[in-house]
Amino acid sequence: QVRLVESGGGLVQPGGSLRLSCTASTSGRGFNHYVVGWFRQAPGKEREFVAAITQYGRNRSYADSVKGRFTISRDNNANTAYLQMSDLKSEDTAVYYCAVRISGAQDYGSWGQGTQVTVSS
Repeated sequence: QVRLVESGGGLVQPGGSLRLSCTASTSGRGFNHYVVGWFRQAPGKEREFVAAITQYGRNRSYADSVKGRFTISRDNNANTAYLQMSDLKSEDTAVYYCAVRISGAQDYGSWGQGTQVTVSS
């Protein structure tokens, strides 16, 4: 059982930056057993993958739309994952969710409640 809480969203101007945090409370397996993913959902659109990071951060993957602008990281001692977002664009406006899955599993089994990111002048 993993409980995830996102924070750090808000209103930012185009070209600005934000850092999202995802803090986990776990029972049983420790946070370092999980792959962490960030996803987002814009109004009227389906949820889409943004980025993921493996248990100890060796491997990271990104959606093409955010490569070079977003960076995913994690601090296992703090049970927290981060999404540093730079050069934000209006099309990045969405609710951002973090999720975790066991390595090798297909599906993300636990999700946070989401945090709103709005990019607007």
